Amino acid sequence: MSTIAINTFLTLDGVGQAPGGPDEDRDGGFEHGGWQVPHFTEQLGEIVGEWHTGFGGLLLGRRTYEIFAAHWPNVPADHDDAAMAEVLNKAPKFVASRTLGSADWDNSTLLGADVPTAAAELKERDLGELLVIGSLDLAQTLIEHDLVDEYRLTVFPVVLGTGKRLFGDGAVPSGLELVSTRTTDGGVVACVYRPVGKPTYGSFAL
Repeated sequence: MSTIAINTFLTLDGVGQAPGGPDEDRDGGFEHGGWQVPHFTEQLGEIVGEWHTGFGGLLLGRRTYEIFAAHWPNVPADHDDAAMAEVLNKAPKFVASRTLGSADWDNSTLLGADVPTAAAELKERDLGELLVIGSLDLAQTLIEHDLVDEYRLTVFPVVLGTGKRLFGDGAVPSGLELVSTRTTDGGVVACVYRPVGKPTYGSFAL
């Protein structure tokens, strides 16, 4: 059996759109791209690096896949990110897209149009941990179909008010267990959660 872990950067109000640059994703007229960059410190890089080790493959949406495929194979061998580039370039990559005709980055496989079924089938295989990085539309589909085993969320001290959110309409009601939390010198809170079944409810009424 494999597991699926969502690794994503979020604002305090839950926006995950275009964290890394102004032109990363302008859907809906989004004008706040690059909101993550001023708060990304070496300490946060170490945390994210830990989250990106020991996995069995990447599970990516089209936009994130195209951004990664244009970047990681071109990282020079003497660059600070060379070790991460080697890991990502060699890793199996499963791409959820209805529009891509091919996926040419090394070790890439296009999934069928039925993403929930394809993801469930991947979980039945012995692939280890499958990381979902970015890929908000894909993440929402996986959340809607209760296919996520772990959330690794870095919450930044930014409120944007608009933009694509990780948890949107259709999210399955779920209780979560806090596995770990760390705060960085850039004001970012890095949290790991695991679903633990349905939410529980109570009342403070007398």
